[in-house]
Amino acid sequence: MSGLLNMDFLDEVRRMNKRQLYYQVLNFGMIVSSALMIWKGLMVVTGSESPIVVVLSGSMEPAFYRGDLLLLTNHQEEAIRVGEIVVFKIEGRDIPIVHRVLKIHEKENGSLKFLTKGDNNSVDDRGLYAPGQLWLEKKDVVGRARGFLPYVGIVTILMNDYPKFKYLVLACLGIYVLIHRE
Repeated sequence: MSGLLNMDFLDEVRRMNKRQLYYQVLNFGMIVSSALMIWKGLMVVTGSESPIVVVLSGSMEPAFYRGDLLLLTNHQEEAIRVGEIVVFKIEGRDIPIVHRVLKIHEKENGSLKFLTKGDNNSVDDRGLYAPGQLWLEKKDVVGRARGFLPYVGIVTILMNDYPKFKYLVLACLGIYVLIHRE
C-alpha cells in the first residue's frame, strides 16, 4: 500500500510542469505564512504569548480534561483573582502549567504574589515552582483561561506521544498540498 501511494505521488509530480510545481510550492508557503500571521494576530489581540494551549495532564479535572484546548487572554491591566484559572511558566521548564489561583498575597507597595493549585491535586504548587520560590508573580503568567474546546487538543497529545504519527500527518498534509491542483 505504501509503495502504491509513493508511486501515485511520484506520477503526479512527474506530470506537473515546472510552473505547476512552483505554484504548488508557493501555495504551501502561503498556507504556512497565513497560519503564522493568524497566530501573531491572536497574540496581539489577546495580549498572550501563547493564546491557545492544550491541557496535557489531569491535574485540573473535572474543570478541564487532558486534551482540552484552552483559549487565553493576558491583558496586564486586569487584576488576578482567587479562583481564576491561569497558565504560567516556571523558570527552567518549557511546558506551561494550567492551575487555579488559590491565594493572593498583596504587599503595601502594591506588588502582588499568588499561589496556585490544580483542582485534582491534594497540595498546592510550591513543589512545582523553582527552588526557593514560594509565590508566583504576574510576570510568570502566560494567560488566563477564557474559554475551552473539549478534547480538540488530543491530536497534539497524540503527536507528542507518538512522533511517527506526527511525521505521518505532516507528510500527508505536505503531499496533499503539493498534489492538489485547485
